[in-house]
Amino acid sequence: MECTVSWGGPQGMLFTARTGSGHIAVMDGAPDGGGNNLAPRPMELVLAGTGGCTAYDVVLILKRGRHAVRGCTVAMQAERADTDPKVFTKIHFQFTVTGKNLPVAAVERAVQLSHDKYCSASAMLEHTVAMTWGVDVVEAD
Repeated sequence: MECTVSWGGPQGMLFTARTGSGHIAVMDGAPDGGGNNLAPRPMELVLAGTGGCTAYDVVLILKRGRHAVRGCTVAMQAERADTDPKVFTKIHFQFTVTGKNLPVAAVERAVQLSHDKYCSASAMLEHTVAMTWGVDVVEAD
């Protein structure tokens, strides 16, 4: 895996990341840090990437279990240390999974498997972050 990050120049703190798969992500900082608030902060993307990694796992596990999953959302609330480096100290993941006749136990198992075995991002963060999760299952029409 590879990625190249380039600074946009002296008028702010805008950075462009070009991934090895050919995609682009843009990052910026808050005005009080020299940025112009034009894009997500780098740490917001770390949080988003972690949410994407675990949500991907949950959907894949449920599909492989032949469950009729129709939607998956994970809302995250994170806390960071007060001093530099301002690492994440706590993250709560609240999963809302929609499907037809989805057993709550199957969804909870998928979330647990993602956290314990499959999610690379969670595995990296778990050494410094207290992670909790909750599950809501919604019946699809």
